Amino acid sequence: MAEVYIVDAVRTPVGRKKGAFANIHSADLGAHPIKALMSRTGIDPAAVDDVIYGCTDTIGSQAGDIARTCWLVAGMPDHVPGVTVDRQCGSAQQAVHFAAQAVMSGTQDLVVAGGVQNMNMVPMAAAMIVGQAYGFPDPFRTSPGWLERYGNQEVSQFRSAEMIAEKWDCSREEMEAFALASHQRALAAQDKGFFGNEIVPLNGLSTDETPRRDTSLEKMATLKTLMEGGRVHAGVASQNSDCSSALLIASDRAVKDHGLKPRARIHHMTVWGDDPVWMLTAPIRATRHALAKTGLSVADIDLFECNEAFASVVLAWMKDLDIPHDKVNVNGGAIALGHPLGATGARIMTTMLNELERRNGRYALQTMCEGGGQANVTIIERL
Repeated sequence: MAEVYIVDAVRTPVGRKKGAFANIHSADLGAHPIKALMSRTGIDPAAVDDVIYGCTDTIGSQAGDIARTCWLVAGMPDHVPGVTVDRQCGSAQQAVHFAAQAVMSGTQDLVVAGGVQNMNMVPMAAAMIVGQAYGFPDPFRTSPGWLERYGNQEVSQFRSAEMIAEKWDCSREEMEAFALASHQRALAAQDKGFFGNEIVPLNGLSTDETPRRDTSLEKMATLKTLMEGGRVHAGVASQNSDCSSALLIASDRAVKDHGLKPRARIHHMTVWGDDPVWMLTAPIRATRHALAKTGLSVADIDLFECNEAFASVVLAWMKDLDIPHDKVNVNGGAIALGHPLGATGARIMTTMLNELERRNGRYALQTMCEGGGQANVTIIERL
């Protein structure tokens, strides 16, 4: 099978709610790492075969095939096409998968893959809200087929996070301790300059705005739960944020022809599904499948990244697969660093790649829960 390489990976800082990127057009936000990626690798942009970007809620500044628009706004050659992917929260990770699969097929040699999301400009679920004007209260419950299979029950990430906390016995206190650790790890990484190689400053911002130095268990204990009598609250959930990230994916031929020095090899890719009402449990099944498929064990993986949509999601995943916390989200996760939906998969991969190199590890595994009860898994190998 053809080899697939990650030549380089860059990202913007993560902007917080009403932060530095709140008024930046999504295309300009997404163009920024593309320009940096071309500059850092020295590749001729004309040699790029395609641009694949993840993005959700593709309306307003994110409509009209944002991948293509970002490339053009970056000032790149207009003969290079672009396509936008929506696999919900896993959109940018899926963009990397599609880029890798294009290279593996032999039909393309150089692909820019990543994602962009400005949640200040286009709030989460904006596309669903707009749909209400056309008579659709949500994407599901006006479908006779959906009702026949799943009934009229609530389908939401908040309900799923709560059900997971209950099923896997994740107490409020355990989730709050996990959330605090996310902030502490992100702040430690930030203070040590661990994100320096991956971040390209934008709009006067050179570090992530989202980690909270003033958070504490005492403060989180005062937060109101999302559901009456529940365990999940905003402090143990990911932050709405703005970010973009881009990776250069290359074939063996492109590496040789362009004199590139790849940083990692894509060892394995999985996408897997689970119950869409439970929605956020698929990383468990997807990770188990990926490990079985590759013959690798938890002990073989040096680093894990599981997106912190909610603390309960990662805690359940760690408990079910017996994955130690000291190998998971070691520089913080979405609770501290934010979850810019369609960009998160590429942001995580960029951070994971840098940490794998810093530790001189071999394998790193990334997974994330996604709307519809789905999950991607990517295993990369440091070169």
